[in-house]
Order: sequence, then C-alpha cells, then structure tokens
Amino acid sequence: MHIGQYIPGDSLIHRLDPRVKIASTIALSILILKGGVPTAALVSTFLIVLVALSRLGITAVARAFRPVLAFFALLFFVHLFFTEGTPIPPFPPWAVTPTYEGLYRGIITTWQFALLILSASLLTLATLPTELVSGIERLLRPLQRLGVPSHDLAMMVSIALRFVPTFLEEIDRIKTAQMARGASFGSGPVLRRALAALSLLLPLVLSAFRRADELVTAMEARGYRRGPRTYMRGLTMRRADYVAVMVMMGMICLHFVSV
Repeated sequence: MHIGQYIPGDSLIHRLDPRVKIASTIALSILILKGGVPTAALVSTFLIVLVALSRLGITAVARAFRPVLAFFALLFFVHLFFTEGTPIPPFPPWAVTPTYEGLYRGIITTWQFALLILSASLLTLATLPTELVSGIERLLRPLQRLGVPSHDLAMMVSIALRFVPTFLEEIDRIKTAQMARGASFGSGPVLRRALAALSLLLPLVLSAFRRADELVTAMEARGYRRGPRTYMRGLTMRRADYVAVMVMMGMICLHFVSV
C-alpha cells in the first residue's frame, strides 16, 4: 500500500463531497506551512481524529510514509548540521556542527512535511479517482471564463496522483531485477550505494514513457476527447459537508487566534 492508492470504505470521510475534501486539504496545507508549533499541534490532533473517522487503519496510513522516510531523514539532518547557532555539546565547533537551532528547525520542518503527506494521503486513500477528477473540475470551473481548461487540468492532476503507486511498484520491480543480476543496494560504501540507486533512474524513465504511451493509446481507443464531460452522479452538498466546512473554518480561526 502506497500513497495515492484508494482504499474502499463507507466511513464519514469517504462519504464527504470531494470538493470539501480537496478544499480542506489545500486549507490544511496552507495552515501547516504558515503556522508554527501551536498550529502544527492543532493540525496533528485534527488529522488523528480524521484518521480514526476514516476507518483506514493505522497500518494503511503508516505505509503511505514508507517511500518518503529517507527524504524525512535527509531533511532533518540538513537542518541539524547546516543551521547556524549554538553547538550541541559535546560536539566541537567543526565546519559542520549540529546546533540547537538546527535541531529545532529540523524537528519543525520534518513535522510539517509529515503533516502534509498525511493530509494528502487521507485525500487519496478515501476518495475515488473519478470523484477526485470531478471535484477538481468543479472547483476550477469558474476559471473557464478566463480560458482555463478546468477538466483537462483535473484529468492531469488525477493521472499524476494515480501514477505515484505505479512508479513505486516499478521501482521495486526494477530493483528486484537488478539484485537478481548481482546488484547491491543495501551494503558497501555510501557512494557505491548511491551510484547503485542512480542505476534505477534510466530504466524508470524509460518505463514512465512506455506507460504514458500505453495510457494515451488506451484513452484514444476508448474515444477520449478533450473538453467538458458529463457525470453519472452529480455532486451535491449534504449536511455532513456543511458541517465539515464549518469545522475547517473553525480550524482557520483557531490558527489566527494562536498566532
């Protein structure tokens, strides 16, 4: 299970209007990036409640973080060692020294990015791809007066999100194939492991172009054409959706109060 995969369910989060979920994810992202520790703590509590309401399970949500754990570690240590400030004893003041300011900034930044990943995971795990496209298209529809192709943009965003787990599976497949041929990814010097990881890049790019070509062929074979579409089920706001909007407005108000 990776980020971007949909898990069927009948929870309150699954039944919410996709427009509400998309707008809420965008609002949470802005709050996370603009806020400090109080806002991060507030959003963390809110997302934990949403995970419980979604009935996705801690294991499924935790697996969505697996592909980005290395990025989190890199982000933390870059701030820890390259932020100027008071050195952390007993480390001497070398050219690269861990500092208290770097430790604080590394924790906060990593925490914020983890919250961003969690909010995006909740959106994709609890929203059908068709509903996601419909929600994005409806939110962008007012921009059609300015010549913005809202449906085309919604389709591109949806395809990009759905290709994330496909690319991760492709990386695993390429890695397994190269390990069967004698490649080593988990042992040896760091430089050697980095070069071995770079060897995955070219096959992955070629696979991405091949899959994109297959996708275009399949869409054309099914008669896909650009432009607005009709939908089998229309999007209607229900009581739970209005309650969710009010909750998000309350979150925004609490952010400004904490600031």
